[in-house]
Amino acid sequence: MRHWLRRGWLAVMLWPLSLLYRCVVDVRRLLYRYHLLAATHLPVPVIVVGNVVAGGAGKTPVVLALVEHLQQRGVRVGVISRGYGRSTVGCLEVTPTRPAQEVGDEPALIQRRTAIPVFVAEQRVQAAQALLAAYPQTQLLISDDGLQHLSLARDLEIGVFDDRGVGNGWLLPAGPLREPWPRPLELVVHTGATPTFAGHQARRTLAPYAIDGHGTRLALDALAAPGAPPVRALAAIAQPEAFFAMVRARGVPLESALALPDHYDFESYQPSSEKDYRLICTEKDAVKLWPRYPDTLAIPLQCELPEAFWSAFSKRLEALLHPKPTR
Repeated sequence: MRHWLRRGWLAVMLWPLSLLYRCVVDVRRLLYRYHLLAATHLPVPVIVVGNVVAGGAGKTPVVLALVEHLQQRGVRVGVISRGYGRSTVGCLEVTPTRPAQEVGDEPALIQRRTAIPVFVAEQRVQAAQALLAAYPQTQLLISDDGLQHLSLARDLEIGVFDDRGVGNGWLLPAGPLREPWPRPLELVVHTGATPTFAGHQARRTLAPYAIDGHGTRLALDALAAPGAPPVRALAAIAQPEAFFAMVRARGVPLESALALPDHYDFESYQPSSEKDYRLICTEKDAVKLWPRYPDTLAIPLQCELPEAFWSAFSKRLEALLHPKPTR
């Protein structure tokens, strides 16, 4: 990640490979553009929320914000995903009883938070078709990631960027870009503090409470109260230090902070045997930890999008759900 932020010696050495990668990307796009490869069109509108750069930039909180907004409007929505990091293959429905390791931590989190239909598959078209077959009343689908998954036709693309922006501007493996930039996007969301180009600035904050695997809530103030047990944090996300900083900013002192690889499966994780401490993590980690360690506390991440975003989104949504008849 650090090398992708600048055009240093390693990036320069890898640059010839990025040219080969670009050739593959360009040829693939041309095949779809001229219908030599077919994109599947679904009977309901499809919104793709994804990244142009490799690595997490905050897509899932944006997806959750969209789902909650649509639910408030009475729109029946479903989510499809690849289920990155899962231990299974094929198409699966994400259910409250299915282990997160089998479907992926992010799809499990989305289903737990929203209780909507969520399906995972290597091919998102397969996940979408299975979801619509099982839930035919669904009015709209959101794909969590998949900007580059061209076999699925989409009606709206939302790109999410963090403080890295587009890094050094080079394609993989010399830089972080999955495809050439700039490229058309109908809506751009910045989850970082210092956007480097135009878009809508999201505000990400921690909820004022933590929740355990039993559904019990505990105010964050209680974690920082005099005499409270020491707090230990862990995070297996793309940028764990950002989570630790947000926890400290809420006044919760951390005795220790453990950063683990993104999408860590926790199968080999063993918490300390000491009894007098609280373990906190992200919701994404908690869906894997709670089956074995239900007393672990997760702090929900809240994503607030500006009114300008919702205004633009609502106009596009109205056109998708109620298209004008063609003459």
